[in-house]
Amino acid sequence: MNPLKNPKQNRDLVLPGMIAVGLVWSVGLLGFGIWQNLQTSQQEGEQPQAPTLEPVSDDSTFTQVNPVPSGRFRYSGSPDWSSIRLVVDSAIQSERREYQLSYVQPSDQPANSVTAIALLLQDKLDFVQSDRPLRPDEIKQAQENGIELKQTPVATDGIAIATHPSLSIPGLTLQELADIYQGKITNWQQVGGPNLDIQPLSLSVGSVGSVDLFLSKVMQGQSFSKTIDYSPNMTAALRKLAESPGGILFGSSAEIIPQCSVKPLPLGKEPQQWIAPYQSPYVLSQDCPNQRNRINSTAFLSQEYPLTHPLYVIYPHNSSPAGEAYTQLLLSNQGQELLVKAGFVQLSPSSQP
Repeated sequence: MNPLKNPKQNRDLVLPGMIAVGLVWSVGLLGFGIWQNLQTSQQEGEQPQAPTLEPVSDDSTFTQVNPVPSGRFRYSGSPDWSSIRLVVDSAIQSERREYQLSYVQPSDQPANSVTAIALLLQDKLDFVQSDRPLRPDEIKQAQENGIELKQTPVATDGIAIATHPSLSIPGLTLQELADIYQGKITNWQQVGGPNLDIQPLSLSVGSVGSVDLFLSKVMQGQSFSKTIDYSPNMTAALRKLAESPGGILFGSSAEIIPQCSVKPLPLGKEPQQWIAPYQSPYVLSQDCPNQRNRINSTAFLSQEYPLTHPLYVIYPHNSSPAGEAYTQLLLSNQGQELLVKAGFVQLSPSSQP
């Protein structure tokens, strides 16, 4: 059995050996200020409060969610869920001690939705934290194995676009964004910016769900240009963007929006109809980390921001009480509130199960 890798906030409830592993794991995954953002998430400053939603579950707290099985259960998934493992999963462990979660790190591959779903189909996991819905080939493979997979949305994320803080540009349309990543637009002057070469950045294809969703929603099935500069993980990509005045990068809104070293960019389906992924007023980089930009919850909930998408819990239907329990814990009022603290948005009404 692999060791438990989600860090705990309550040290009394975790074996001493797991604490060091959890801390190293969380720092390595979150990088570039996500940890500071979680620590300062209670600082409201001048920014508006996130809107209040109707409950997505009749259970308001973790202790009211039943049934929750006893035992140790294995899970894995997307790195986009790393702040959820830190904030939400640790709270679940503190309040439901009978329900022990063991994070599985693939031995020879990166942890992401692809590798986690593959492990799930091999009966090596009880559930998956996915940043995208199941692919047709995964559904087909599950059926061939006699497995019916259930995927339930539990939170709202989005793809955010980041540029260097010094770049002056009001926003981009989805078509302009696609043209940049296809190599048709190569200078910021072509989209109302300075005379500066554009350097598109990305994580590798297949590494995280945001890349798959970007290819589907923005690229419309078209391939990336050969000029794309790929990075192995978001931390490396953010570092590269911070050093590239003409750079542009996309990724999970929870990872990009609170960063101090980059600037999130408004997007629109049509020219001059840009929607900011962050709440107003915009926090300048020199005011960060005392203040941080926060997700535009209103635009994400209404799906007015054009690149929102759900996060899913995936598990074998009727054969994984651990997966069903985890889903219900996240859908409780307490779970939804903690998901907001982790940098995400509650389920939009159209996504609620």
